[in-house]
Amino acid sequence: MPKILSFKEKKPSIHPESFVAANAVLIGDLKLAEGANVWYNCTVRADVNYIRIGRFSNIQDNSVVHVESPEVGQNEKGSPTIIGDYVTVGHGCILHACTIEDYALIGMGAIVLDGAVIGKGSIVGAGAVVTKNTVIPPFSLVLGTPGKVVRTLPEESIAERKEHAEGYWRLAQNYR
Repeated sequence: MPKILSFKEKKPSIHPESFVAANAVLIGDLKLAEGANVWYNCTVRADVNYIRIGRFSNIQDNSVVHVESPEVGQNEKGSPTIIGDYVTVGHGCILHACTIEDYALIGMGAIVLDGAVIGKGSIVGAGAVVTKNTVIPPFSLVLGTPGKVVRTLPEESIAERKEHAEGYWRLAQNYR
């Protein structure tokens, strides 16, 4: 069974049509929408702010999703982490107090830091680091450290990312 932990009277809200792997850890003010899936060895820690994970988005093995605390952050309210619909977060990623818009793909081992926004339909390549407060326009391909936009993707490319996210949902059904 996954560890589902309350923090300061806030407990994760998990849609009945979502999947959480047996050894994932979910903490605090977290909402998993319909079809969202969180895989093995992931930690999603919404202890000092909130996290929202949208419909049919997947957080793959060994990833960490966290937030910025108002007590230690630069922003007086801190920063939540918001992950849109049909987002794929590859293995071993770190998402910290950022926003990932719908149909984005975050490649394996990528890091997205506080205040960053990844635009709709964008791809952050494997191992890229998107630094604090960076705003990536929609339909961008981001590579490198620090992450830089290297080209614009066609808007039609979101169909591939939607299919990829739906594929993870179909796989999750075998585990449910």
